[in-house]
Order: sequence, then structure tokens, then C-alpha cells
Amino acid sequence: MSGDSNKKAYNVIFVLGAPGTGKGTQCEKIESTFGYVHLSAGELLRQERQDPGSQYGEEIARHFVEGSIVPVQITCSLLKREMENSVKNNFLVDGFPRSQDNLQGWNEVMTDIANVQRVLFFNCPDEVCVERCLKRGLTSGRTDDNKASLKKRIETYKQSTMPIIQHYYKLRLVSEIHANRSADEIFEDVSKVFKEFGC
Repeated sequence: MSGDSNKKAYNVIFVLGAPGTGKGTQCEKIESTFGYVHLSAGELLRQERQDPGSQYGEEIARHFVEGSIVPVQITCSLLKREMENSVKNNFLVDGFPRSQDNLQGWNEVMTDIANVQRVLFFNCPDEVCVERCLKRGLTSGRTDDNKASLKKRIETYKQSTMPIIQHYYKLRLVSEIHANRSADEIFEDVSKVFKEFGC
């Protein structure tokens, strides 16, 4: 995507959808094809939790166990840090904002420096998402890829994240992608969205 008429430091595309919709896989493909830097909010939080020197580690771990959303100040600070440390200025922010609180926090911290270009919304039936996550859990080592946590995470997504997606629909910023297909078929639709922007 060329140019930035708002003269902000960073261009951002939010990537949203329930756990297991294939957001991470698609972000990897976008990163290699269109040059956007993939920032996974969940992955940044997982890395921070494992850092013995982190001031946030224990609090992040507690939210992961409960299936609740980590406070926005923590997530925003991690995202901002990654952007500032990057030599690029185009970013995919995967799995964020996930709640009204997230959106409000983002607007407070990032509005002056980041321009939200688009929201990619990966939509997929619940049962497919659960099946994919359970399969991923066999090899990923992720402690939250189990049925109990997944049920909580999908419920949290419906209650907290869907209103955010609706908010961006009203702003005409959402591209909905049907994610109950193969990764290559999904990426064909994703590529069309980027090509509309001149990528």
C-alpha cells in the first residue's frame, strides 16, 4: 500500500477473528508477499510472560489461565515497542483490539502515530475453529489450546471482539474473509484486498 496521506509514523491493518480462523497463517503469507511486519498481540504477550525479567509476566499468565483479556496498557506498550524497534512502517496487528477497552486504549496511545488502513475479519464456524485449535495444540505447546480454554476464548471473542468489528464496519474499514477453506483459497481473497490498495 503506497503513501500515507495522514503523515503518521505507522500504517496498521488489524487482523481479527475467533481463535483458529487461521489469522497467523494468513499473516505469514501477507508478510512474505506484501512486506508488512506481522505483530501477533498474543505471541508478544506469550513471549513477555516467559521473560523472567518482565514486570508484566505474572499478570499476563493469570489472564491466560482465566481466558480473559490482558489489560490494554500492557498490550499497547508491547506493540508500540515492536513498531519503534522495526525498520519498517507497515504492520499487521494480529488479534487486537479484542475489546472496547482495547480500542479505547489504542486510540489514546496510538492515534497520533498509527493510521488504521483496514480491518481483515476472518469469519469461520465455531466448530471448525475448535477443531483446528485442538489439532494445533497437539504440537504447538500452547497451554490454551484445550477445550475448556477454547470455549472461554470463543465466548470472550463473541462478547468483546465482535462489537469492535461492528464498529469498524460502520467506518467502512472491514474486509470480511470466509475462513472455512484452505489457506491458499483464503489468501486469494486476502490478496485481492491488498491489490485494491495498490500493493
